[in-house]
Amino acid sequence: MYHHSGSAVQQAAGSTAGVLDRLGTTDTEAILFQRCTWCGTAMYHRLLCPVCQGSDLRTERSEGTGTVRHSTVVHRNTPSARNVSLVEMTEGFVVRGRVMGPPIGIHSGDRVRLSTAKDPVRGEPVFQLVDEPYRAWR
Repeated sequence: MYHHSGSAVQQAAGSTAGVLDRLGTTDTEAILFQRCTWCGTAMYHRLLCPVCQGSDLRTERSEGTGTVRHSTVVHRNTPSARNVSLVEMTEGFVVRGRVMGPPIGIHSGDRVRLSTAKDPVRGEPVFQLVDEPYRAWR
């Protein structure tokens, strides 16, 4: 929340809207997300709560585990095919990232854990599969 004081715009004291505190971690250790203090909704990089439109958000650290909700293979702007996945984290928010492994082998429902919170090339989280897929045996 911002207020106007003279000719300078300053952040209101005690407000954390839109600001992700680092909680003493580096960018590659964990995914930081926000939780609304009014309704408890978890979200990733938002300025306002998508449920109640509240601006009082606190920063929390994710456990780093989740489930692939959607995965697609992208062939554009890259020398080889890569996957782009939507991962629903155990805390309840959804984040877009990449799952390591063969792009065609990543499916909805696969369990993943965080490998790197920020890929140095694309700046998105990188996950790895928790269970090795044995789909050919089913």
